[in-house]
Amino acid sequence: MEQLKYYSDLIVKVANERDKTAFAELFDHFAPRLKGYLMQQGADGGAAEEIAQEVMVTLWRKADLFDPAKSSASTWLYRIARNRRIDRLRRRKTAELNPEEPALQPASVPDVAVEMDARLRDQRVRIALAALPDEQAEVIKLAFFTGLSHSEISDETGLPLGTVKSRIRLAFARLRQAIEADDAVDVD
Repeated sequence: MEQLKYYSDLIVKVANERDKTAFAELFDHFAPRLKGYLMQQGADGGAAEEIAQEVMVTLWRKADLFDPAKSSASTWLYRIARNRRIDRLRRRKTAELNPEEPALQPASVPDVAVEMDARLRDQRVRIALAALPDEQAEVIKLAFFTGLSHSEISDETGLPLGTVKSRIRLAFARLRQAIEADDAVDVD
């Protein structure tokens, strides 16, 4: 909850003081999350990035319209992003509009930030898994996605049990290192 207030306070600083440092921090935090949200809603990468940037420009220009008593910073920004996406869809030919389009469906905007953070974490794990050497990735997939025990992995692959355990341990160390390195770059 403190984090929500923190970002709301930054928007108030932008509104009252035109604080560029506060805006930069908001941009660094929200722009990638907004882009991911928009891509999840069906926008291609280029359009998602454009809309995310438009949202951040709107934040700079209209920060004084933000009311922390009515919504959190993330709710306000995600609502702007969703509306911008809908506006873009409406500009297309009306015949092309699909009523089932995710962006045209009511969204529970407050939960979007949490969901996007979870999706970003999942993506980090997938990227870290893809970077593992094949022999480590294989045992991790067998253990955690297929649900095999270490002994079953040993039987299935023909590897000694100690080798299976060692590869899993080494894979975890690499995954942890990759994810922690990624978290160090991410400013939450």
